[in-house]
Amino acid sequence: MLDLHRLRLLRELKHRGTLAAVAAALSYSPSSISQQLSVLEREAGVPLLEPVGRRVRLTPQAEILVAHTEAVLERLERAEADLAASLAGLTGTLRVAAFQTAALALVPDALSRLGAAHPGLRVEVTQCEPESALPALLARDFDVAVTEEYPDEPMPRPDGIEYAELGRDEMRLALPGETAAGEGALAAAAGLPWVMEPAGTASRRWATRLCRDAGFEPDVRYESTDLLLHLRLVERGHAAALLPDLVWTGGGAAVPVVRLPRGRRVRRLFAATRRGSGGHPAVRAWCEALALPLRERPSRERAQ
Repeated sequence: MLDLHRLRLLRELKHRGTLAAVAAALSYSPSSISQQLSVLEREAGVPLLEPVGRRVRLTPQAEILVAHTEAVLERLERAEADLAASLAGLTGTLRVAAFQTAALALVPDALSRLGAAHPGLRVEVTQCEPESALPALLARDFDVAVTEEYPDEPMPRPDGIEYAELGRDEMRLALPGETAAGEGALAAAAGLPWVMEPAGTASRRWATRLCRDAGFEPDVRYESTDLLLHLRLVERGHAAALLPDLVWTGGGAAVPVVRLPRGRRVRRLFAATRRGSGGHPAVRAWCEALALPLRERPSRERAQ
């Protein structure tokens, strides 16, 4: 009989990449992880790891075992969800990853609502961009990851993850100083310096394509994942930016803002969970608390 604990170590190695990363995540020594996987090889009767330089990789037989382990763990996730649903109140710990604007605009109020309704539930939140949050979700570092998807920029959907849409958030062109904000403002912003998220991010790819479709290559002088820095650079007259409505939560825009072309202006927000865990009452309660302001938020017209 194959040992589930050792199978989980093999799965961790697939998702984390190295024995050292598995050991650090699980508070074991690398030698202990290696010994446990050697035992699993004897149980399976086939080689599970092969050296590649100074690292190791899974053999085809190990990949088969990991696929079955994923199925077993999914069934256990469903069992945990059913067990929690049978209880009168929510307890335990829910670990959440959320990108910056969601963390700023949605998480504090969601924590208040959830704390009032379920005081026995502990929620831990880490600010983490989707590119890092989804692999960490698969590696079981988080229970829920708040992610985003931009127009014409489908987000990666790794196998084993489920997605529930939380709501939609409009993106707008934010202009520095006294820049004219009338019709055609996007094309007119061709000569301005820009602030954008780093190259390789979904936001940057979407923004670059949007500018190119308007007929120009943006002069990106400033890069940051911090949208509050984007906003500050716009407010001080240093750059144009593409900012989401969630940035303005708690107050109106302090700079000229313009609606983007129809069909290109709205990003979608999702709650990502491991397959089988989306029905857990704590996950459902968190997603409901997080999505409430997105559903209730009135449509705000800021077109100039």
